[in-house]
Amino acid sequence: MSELTSLSASETADRVAGGKLSAREVTQHYLERIALHGPALNALLHVDAEGALARADALDQKRARGEPLGRLAGVPVVVKDNLCVRGMPATCGSRILAGYVPPYHAHTIERALAEDAVLIAKSNMDEFGMGSSNENSAFGAVRNPWAAERTPGGSSGGSAAACAARLTPLALGSDTGGSVRQPAAFCGVTAIKPTYGRVSRYGLIAYASSLDNVGPIARDVRDAARLLGVIAGFDARDATSAQRPSEDYERGLTQSIRGLRVGVVRGLAGSGNAASVDAAFAAALEVLRAQGAEPVEVALPHLEHAVATYYVIATAEASSNLARFDGMRFGLRVTGSDLNETYGATRTAGFGAEVQRRIMLGTYALSAGYYEAYYLKAQKVRTLIARDYADAFLRCDVVATPTAPTPAFKLGEKVDDPLAMYLADIYTLPPSLAGLPALNTPAGFSPEGLPIGLQLTAPAFAEQRLISVAAAHEQATDYVRRTPAGF
Repeated sequence: MSELTSLSASETADRVAGGKLSAREVTQHYLERIALHGPALNALLHVDAEGALARADALDQKRARGEPLGRLAGVPVVVKDNLCVRGMPATCGSRILAGYVPPYHAHTIERALAEDAVLIAKSNMDEFGMGSSNENSAFGAVRNPWAAERTPGGSSGGSAAACAARLTPLALGSDTGGSVRQPAAFCGVTAIKPTYGRVSRYGLIAYASSLDNVGPIARDVRDAARLLGVIAGFDARDATSAQRPSEDYERGLTQSIRGLRVGVVRGLAGSGNAASVDAAFAAALEVLRAQGAEPVEVALPHLEHAVATYYVIATAEASSNLARFDGMRFGLRVTGSDLNETYGATRTAGFGAEVQRRIMLGTYALSAGYYEAYYLKAQKVRTLIARDYADAFLRCDVVATPTAPTPAFKLGEKVDDPLAMYLADIYTLPPSLAGLPALNTPAGFSPEGLPIGLQLTAPAFAEQRLISVAAAHEQATDYVRRTPAGF
């Protein structure tokens, strides 16, 4: 692994801004790594080599003129393929968006470019963000860099795998029910789901609007904090955007966690977790205790209902959001004998099995006679889950859980059992339903050498607190410095 690859995003940006590295040199290096390793992983759907090099050259010229560069100076960034980048395809991992090229940038892309990032590629994903293994992509499954027969997680599996394999220092993903955190856990990298409303959803192709977030994926917490600081902030184009200024999240890296209370959910150990996950979680708590934190027991009594609640609300919103994909305005069109036949043929050919399943579930939950029994009841349970966290935070400052109940499972292992796949999200769904910030940090390895993640959840807009705890854990361990063999 070359010196360039071993540099963090923060170190790379600082060297480019200081003239010790050229942006072209960095970009060319990562393009070569993508050409070497990308095809085997299937992590990337579109590589914009020409555009990335042109952007890098423009940044080098800017620095040569004596102009200051931004916080992401010359740093390559991979973007999940449900975020709009002007002039680059946006497929959402689906056939139905074949040929669609957005005419505008998402808010997060505008922010990254304003800080002099180099957008290098669009990443593979579960179709429309619907999946936990990246096997639902119309363009094939992504492979985990740690073990090619294993899933990288989903739905931001392409972004997480690209980071883990050192094809990019930074990536953007989206998180509806765990889609940056779970892949980060499976791939041994760091990811942050911000508070709902903290990062604008403008330009994010919607799955479930009350749950969707855009979040950073990086090799370590410092880089994740820097990227979060770039993309966070109010945006008037998103009606759910919080009118709060972006914070300097990197300040959290140096804050002590002495006296901080870490909530441990009662009855968590042994509740369907792999033994290696329970062991890594216990070890992580001891690391935090050694840094001065105090583990305390808390209750989340409605945790067991999170999966059912999420899959009613998310599918109902998906049913509404995905109605726009009908072959009339953009993407795939399969022409039938009349309008209804064209709609049906287009959606049947364009949507994969999992997307069709969720649309039908959501339509059913919203239908006359079933709205109160399913959707309305799910919203009430969602409120109870949010109250559980509010009560827990009276006793603690952050809540700690595993990110996933097992390490990465084998490709094909759960693809024919949707319920088993859904249950893999048991720990990531509750913070999403409550709209709270949550973070995955690497916390160990299974006996097979597969990464295991620690999830930390904080009260709304307390991302800096999560970063402090993750930084304390990271500094006392070496997990983020380990690299998959061959990369």
